[in-house]
Amino acid sequence: MEIDRWERSEEISDAERKVIQETWSRVYANCEDVGVSILIRFFVNFPSAKQYFSQFKHMEDPLEMERSLQLRKHARRVMGAINTVVENLNDSEKVSSVLALVGKAHAVKHKVEPIYFKKLTGVMLEVIAEEYADDFTPEAHGAWTKMKTLIYTHVTAVYKEVGWPQ
Repeated sequence: MEIDRWERSEEISDAERKVIQETWSRVYANCEDVGVSILIRFFVNFPSAKQYFSQFKHMEDPLEMERSLQLRKHARRVMGAINTVVENLNDSEKVSSVLALVGKAHAVKHKVEPIYFKKLTGVMLEVIAEEYADDFTPEAHGAWTKMKTLIYTHVTAVYKEVGWPQ
């Protein structure tokens, strides 16, 4: 991956922040199930991403993945991090801090290729748009697209700081 081609996130307006938070409140009410759906689709669409998960990297069957306690635990962790970001969208320092921790752990400890964050956030948008179609208006889609980019740019900024690849 070429480091010079990182994306820049656009400012999320107050109206967009409200749309994201309202949509997310419905999503987060089912956080584990939605998180599991996101991870299963992510691993089905991008099976190479499973290489970073020793507990379920050999699982091929989505039903087996769905029953995996480790996958469920990771889904809760992912959804919890996103929840913290959504709850603090008005506090850019908190958002940066949370996403920097996620980025550092994945870059330094887990050595996850940064492109997987772009893929995961794209899958997240697909799943939310499908499962919450009534709430996912064009306005919501635009706001969530900015949110997706915000997550990706903040997380991957840490990769540049630590001199990825290592």
